[in-house]
Amino acid sequence: MPYPEELVSPMRADLTIAGFNELKTAEAVDAALKNTEGTALVVVNSVCGCAAGNARPGVKMSLQSDAKPDRLLTVFAGQDLDAVNEARKFMFPYPPSSPSIALFKDGKLVHFIERHHIEGRPAQMIAENLKAAYAEYCGTAVAN
Repeated sequence: MPYPEELVSPMRADLTIAGFNELKTAEAVDAALKNTEGTALVVVNSVCGCAAGNARPGVKMSLQSDAKPDRLLTVFAGQDLDAVNEARKFMFPYPPSSPSIALFKDGKLVHFIERHHIEGRPAQMIAENLKAAYAEYCGTAVAN
């Protein structure tokens, strides 16, 4: 059973205000990731404390970088179930994990941060991990 929308709205807004596009259906995930060019950052958002304390702040800090993903995307675990399940298909071979952060280049997964790499780590460490991935896989285009 999905979490109540009133519970997750502020957590969704934390990323959408930062420029992330929410993907709420499996079809939207497919359109965003299948056979696409460029880079896309996908955050599997969550109500868990490590999402608020580490993942979301770390992701937002990571965008203070010259190299950035072309597209910023998010799905919400425990809420947009079909979208999350579809996104996780693109994240194979990693097991389901929320929160988690995936970087895609030309529709292929090139970097992944699982929950166990988020828990107990400061947001700055997550940001630095992502900035290193952006430097390797992303151009200097402004994310939108």
